[in-house]
Amino acid sequence: MEKIWKKINSFSFRLVFNIVLAVIIGLALILHFLGWDFSQKIFILFSFLGLLPVIKSAVLALLKKKLTIDLLASIALIFAFISQEWHSAAFICLMLAFARIFALWTDKKAQHILEHLLKYQPNKVKVQRNNQTLEISLNQLLAGDLMVIESGDRIPADGQVVSGQASINEATITGESEPVMKTIGDSVLSSTLNESGSLLVKAQRIGKDSTVEKIISLVSEASGKKSQSERMSDKFTAWYIAITLLAGLLLFLLLKNTDLVLSILLVTCADDIAVAVPLGFTLAIAKGAKMGVLIKGGGVVENLAKIKYFMTDKTGTLTFGRPKIMKAQFFENISESNFFQVVGATAANSHHAFSKAAIKYLKDRRFAIESPDDFLEKPGEGIIVKKNGDSIAAGNLNFLQKNGFSAMKGQIDLFQQAQQKGYSTVLYGKNKQIVGFLAFEDEIRPFAKELLIQTRQLGVKKWYMLTGDNEKSAIKVAKELGFDNFRSGLKPQDKVKIIEQFKKQNKGVLAMMGDGVNDAAALALADVSIAMGKGGSDASVEASDVALMKDKLKKVPQIIDFSQQAVAIIKHNFWLWGVLNAIGLTLVFAGVLNPMTAALYNFTTDFIPILNVFRISFLKKSSP
Repeated sequence: MEKIWKKINSFSFRLVFNIVLAVIIGLALILHFLGWDFSQKIFILFSFLGLLPVIKSAVLALLKKKLTIDLLASIALIFAFISQEWHSAAFICLMLAFARIFALWTDKKAQHILEHLLKYQPNKVKVQRNNQTLEISLNQLLAGDLMVIESGDRIPADGQVVSGQASINEATITGESEPVMKTIGDSVLSSTLNESGSLLVKAQRIGKDSTVEKIISLVSEASGKKSQSERMSDKFTAWYIAITLLAGLLLFLLLKNTDLVLSILLVTCADDIAVAVPLGFTLAIAKGAKMGVLIKGGGVVENLAKIKYFMTDKTGTLTFGRPKIMKAQFFENISESNFFQVVGATAANSHHAFSKAAIKYLKDRRFAIESPDDFLEKPGEGIIVKKNGDSIAAGNLNFLQKNGFSAMKGQIDLFQQAQQKGYSTVLYGKNKQIVGFLAFEDEIRPFAKELLIQTRQLGVKKWYMLTGDNEKSAIKVAKELGFDNFRSGLKPQDKVKIIEQFKKQNKGVLAMMGDGVNDAAALALADVSIAMGKGGSDASVEASDVALMKDKLKKVPQIIDFSQQAVAIIKHNFWLWGVLNAIGLTLVFAGVLNPMTAALYNFTTDFIPILNVFRISFLKKSSP
C-alpha cells in the first residue's frame, strides 16, 4: 500500500495524470461544441476524477489551518455537481489540471537548474599517483591528488595549477563565456571546461566542498525560500477566499440564484496568481544563475529591487586584496641595480604579500633574483638576511632602526610623504644604511567607480565603506570612488554594531557587500548581502543572500536592474488579475456569462498572468 501511495504522489504520475485528464476533458469539450453528442456520464466521470486531487489538497491545507485556492475550487465543483452543470464542472477540472501542470513544471524548473549543473561534472578523472597516470571515478578523488586535465576535459574539482597552461571556459560557474588563460599558481574551478592546452592541477576542494556542489546546495535551498510577494499572495489568498465565500453565501441567501453564485465562484477562482507568482521567482533565480549570480530565494530578488543604502568592505571587495607596487624609490647611497638586488634578496624566500608583489615587479622588469645565504623573517615586523657578506633588511621604520639601520632626514621625509598619500611602504637597508623603499597600493578592481554611479541611478541613495585598513588608505579609496561616508580601522564586531545602529535610524533596504571571514557577521545582519563567490571566503558566501561567481563588480548593478524588472513583471500580474476579474464579474452580473461560459472565461484568462511572467526568462542583462 505504501508503494502504491508513493507512486501516486510521484512527480511523473501526477504530471501524466493531469496531462491525460486535461487532454481528454479538452477534447471532449471541443467536440461537444462542434456538435458531437456526448453522454453526460463522460463529463461526470472526468469531473469526478478531477475533483479528487482538488479535495485532497484542500483537506490537507485545512488540516494545517490554511485556506487555499483548492478550497474555493472544491466548493465551485460541488456547486456545479449539485446544479448538474456538468460542462461547467468539466471546465473547472480542465482549468485546475492546467494549474497543477504549471505548478509541477515550476517545481521541476528548480530541479532542472540542479541537473543542468550536475551534468557538467565528469564521472571519471585522470590522476598521477606513484608516477603513473590512472583513471579513477570522481568519488575516489582525494584532496592533494594531481589531476591531469587535457584539452576538452571538464575540471573535476577545485584546485591549483602546478604545471602547464590552458584556456579555461568558466561559463558554467561565472556566466562569462570569454575563456580565461590559466597557468602555474592559478586557481581553477570544478566543472569548468578546458578549451585548449593541458594542465596538471592539485585537487584542493572535492566532493561537497567543490564550487559546483556548493552552487547546487545553494540553489536547492533558494528554491524553497518564499518571497514577500509569495507570502503576501498566500495571505491575500486566505482573505480573498473567505470574502468570496461569504459574498457568495449572502448572494445565495438573498437571491436564491445558484447559477449566479456558481458563475461568481468560477470567475474569481485565483489559481492563475497561485501559479504565476512562485513561477516568476523561480524563473528569476534560474536567470540569475545563468548570469553567474546565485540568488538565494525569491525574497532576495525583491530586496535587490528595493536597495536604498549600500555598505561595503574595501579589501578584497572593492580592491583585489593584493598589493601592487606604485613607486620604487632608491636613495643616493645606492644604484638602481643594487637596490633591486637588495629587494630580491629579502623577498626571495618570503611568502608575505608584499614580497610576492616585489618578486612580480622584479620579474616583469627582468631583474635577477638571488636567494640569500641566511634568512630570518619576523611576522608583522620585517626580514633580515645575509647575502655575500652584506647585512640586508626590509620592513617598517621601527624594525630597521631597532636593528641599527639609519637614514638621513630628507630620505625619511620622502618615505613619510608616500605614507601621507595613503600608500603602504616597506623600507630597505643595506649594511646599516636605509637605501630606499617601495610604495604599495591595494589595486582597485575595474568598474569600482562605475558601481557607485550606476547603482545610484538604480535607486541607491548612499554608499558607505567599512574597512579594517588605516584611515589614510581608506580616505584615498573613498575619495577616488566617490563614497558618501567611510569608517576605517574597524574590527568585525565594529561592522556589526554600525549596521545594527544604522538599521535602527534609517528606513529602507540596506545591502552589504564583502568577501572575507571578517565580513560574515555583517553580511548576515544586512537586509540583502552580496559576497564575492569566487575569491571570497566560504563563511562570507554561506552568510550572504547573493554570491557573485565571478568577482566582477559590474554584476551588482546588472542583478539589481534585472531584479527590478522581474519584480515589476510579477507585480503586473496582480493588476492583470484584478482587471480580468472585474471584467468577468461585470459580465456575470450583466447576464452575459452563465456557469459554463464563466468557467470558459476563467480558463482562457488564466493563461494571461502565467504567460506574462515568462517574460522574465527573456529579460536582457544591462551591459555597463
